Amino acid sequence: MPVQRREFLKNTAIGLAGFSLAPLFGESLFALPAVAALSHSSPEEQGISSANILAFINAAEKNNLQLHSLMIVRNGKIVTQGWWDPYKPDLKHVLHSLSKSFTSTAIGFAVSEGLLSVEDKVIKFFPDDVPSIPDPHLEEMQVKHLLTMTTGHDGDTSGPMRKGTDVWTKVFLSSPIAHQPGTYFLYDTGATYMLSAIITKVTGKTVLEYLTPRFFNPLEITGMDWEVSPQGINTGGWGLRVKTEDIAKLGLLYLQNGKWNGKQVLPAAWAEAATTYKVPNAALNGKDESSDWQQGYCYQFWRCRHNFFRGDGAQGQFCLVSRDLNTVIAITSEIADMQKTLNYVWDHLLPGIKQHTLPVDAANQDALRQKLGTLTLLPQKTGLVESIQKQISGKTYNIKDNAINISQASLTFGQNECVFVLKNNQTEQKITCGLDHWIKGETSTPGASIAGNMPQKMVAAGIWADDKTFVITLQYYETPNSDLITCRILDNNNIRIEFLNGMAARNGSTKDSRPALEGNA
Repeated sequence: MPVQRREFLKNTAIGLAGFSLAPLFGESLFALPAVAALSHSSPEEQGISSANILAFINAAEKNNLQLHSLMIVRNGKIVTQGWWDPYKPDLKHVLHSLSKSFTSTAIGFAVSEGLLSVEDKVIKFFPDDVPSIPDPHLEEMQVKHLLTMTTGHDGDTSGPMRKGTDVWTKVFLSSPIAHQPGTYFLYDTGATYMLSAIITKVTGKTVLEYLTPRFFNPLEITGMDWEVSPQGINTGGWGLRVKTEDIAKLGLLYLQNGKWNGKQVLPAAWAEAATTYKVPNAALNGKDESSDWQQGYCYQFWRCRHNFFRGDGAQGQFCLVSRDLNTVIAITSEIADMQKTLNYVWDHLLPGIKQHTLPVDAANQDALRQKLGTLTLLPQKTGLVESIQKQISGKTYNIKDNAINISQASLTFGQNECVFVLKNNQTEQKITCGLDHWIKGETSTPGASIAGNMPQKMVAAGIWADDKTFVITLQYYETPNSDLITCRILDNNNIRIEFLNGMAARNGSTKDSRPALEGNA
């Protein structure tokens, strides 16, 4: 059974011994920016079948993997890269837990500079935050337990950190520890935050500041930013924003054992240690050989089947690396069942990666080139229902009492766009969507309280699903997230407006925390 990302945050017992195309080919095909420091090649020149890459993309689209970007690097050369519009090569993408692998990299630099050791006790760095009566296991907890998610906690500590008003390190250090550190695997994002806090303690800098001259600058990664806690410490386990190429560069640095352009950037010992098996993470009832979440855990990296290792994040952010095949695969997407994406990589891409150069395959290279030039998440165009549009365009619907205090709604159609408006007594939310194209804008989360709801960058497009149903798709293009707004025209004077997270919709769910709105003209 596929293991979904958020369903895997579960307990696992561990023995004490556990620690012993953007341009597709050489020239630019689609007038997209080239990736700095990485050259390009055809897939076949580097031993990868264009037919297999095309099969992966086609299968991913057919089966709703909702890919946002794909980059494949073989032998240090980009053989394929593509972005599904509105995602672009120069746009940053917020990372969830894939941020953890960058935090691990910072720890590696700090270890190499003698600022700390993986055997150091965690409480050593936060003497003022340790409770007066500490948990008996707290004094045993070492940095390596944070790195390997074996702190001994029974639950993820990041939730209590974010919900309360206390200093986050104090929350972590005061949380009950049910198991001896090093004996029990539980995926705990709070542990990664503590690694970030340790970096700040020993360097006086955030992880972002500390990594910039050591990692980001040598790899020519620019424009990145990282969320911070109320204490000004980078969140560590989430919130880094970088481009797809930057994810690939992280993988390539580790693939090359810490070298970049022939220079040793990250110590080879750390590149090896951080990506090799450290602790088991199989379920208590036995290892599922088909699961890529039960192949062992490293230092904020996962082991995979087929001797790959990876950094990953919720909703389908992947940095997949094989030293055997000298290959890096970077993916961003919006999907709940992340195992499904990996299964498609193993089933479609992996068989096409050979240890030798392949003959030129002009037909599939051309087909792949065309495919990469037309990637989009734009909803499939349908015939416009002009009669119903004229009937409802510009009408103000008075909305019945609801939990988010929306009082009015309207849809106003132009020749190529629709303006959707929600109002309460003080403010209004306006979304302009293209009828067969994306329109860029900013909006707060639709269907949530307008007051205090921060706007996000997005694109919007609308289609008629049938002659009574107008569906607006919002894609928040600097995140993995999307939303659907379904406007059901019940009759000339009545409307029902429903909100649904895009990922839930693709999983067949109709449940959403936001209330449906009903109104009449």
